[in-house]
Amino acid sequence: MPIRIPDNLPARKILEAENVDVMDSSRAIRQDIRPLKIGLLNLMPNKQRTETQFARLIAATPLQIDLTLVRISDHKSRNTPEEYLLEFYSKWEEVREKKFDGFIVTGAPIAHLPFEEVRYWPEMVEIMNWTQTNVHGPLFICWAVQAALYHFHGVKRKRRKEKAFGVFRHQLTNPLSPFLRGFSDDFALPVSRYNDIDRDSLPKDGSLEILIDSDEVGICMLEDKKYRALYMLNHFEYDNLTLANEYVRDLEAGLNPSLPKNYFPDDDFNKQPLNIWRATGYLFFQNWINEIYQTTPFDIEKIGT
Repeated sequence: MPIRIPDNLPARKILEAENVDVMDSSRAIRQDIRPLKIGLLNLMPNKQRTETQFARLIAATPLQIDLTLVRISDHKSRNTPEEYLLEFYSKWEEVREKKFDGFIVTGAPIAHLPFEEVRYWPEMVEIMNWTQTNVHGPLFICWAVQAALYHFHGVKRKRRKEKAFGVFRHQLTNPLSPFLRGFSDDFALPVSRYNDIDRDSLPKDGSLEILIDSDEVGICMLEDKKYRALYMLNHFEYDNLTLANEYVRDLEAGLNPSLPKNYFPDDDFNKQPLNIWRATGYLFFQNWINEIYQTTPFDIEKIGT
């Protein structure tokens, strides 16, 4: 079953070229089923690239998905034209009365800032609290994980000596989790972050369970049973060249970045990187959406009650 996104969204052409089944509004109306409502709060500067990456993975399911693109209400993007945002995005204040089966909050390039110094932190706190009343299955990614763990549990983060940057091996710590059905015991994922989760600050009540870990780069995924959320620190959604683009960006910014580890063949920047995590990313999002489908109320208005 295809994903439904705005008819003129530029991501549509990219997804259709990849043979992803995308549905227009008229076709969706003819189907007598309740689609799953998924929201994407996109905090990344390059909105178009990020929305395409997530839409690609969300679409790989036999269920009909109605994707709503959301942005912070009180924040002006420096990288995406306001006209684009007005056409394709809803401000969070415009959707706060709605209910969602699933809601994704992306990372943001503000890892150096204390949370309280982030300009939109007050709205982020409102959104995180709102996921407990208006969302059946919240999914936080990268910086949003650090923010949610800090807000809900007081979990601390630790600054790494050097950025974790590249493609690293990961291991399952609970292969029986429904979110990890079909996963290999050991697999590779893209990582791009300066901070780790401080294990010593995790709550002792068992409300947080580590699902995926890595000897090289630390905790990758946690399940939050208390707040019904998943926390994914690394990046199933990255495409082949995302790490390469980040490397060039940091070079041009004068940050003297190291070459992404385990990424370019023979560590040669001129060789095309291979995507060895794509299947794992598709599998995770199918599992996440299936778990939402199996447990969400048929009457969407009953979410949160």
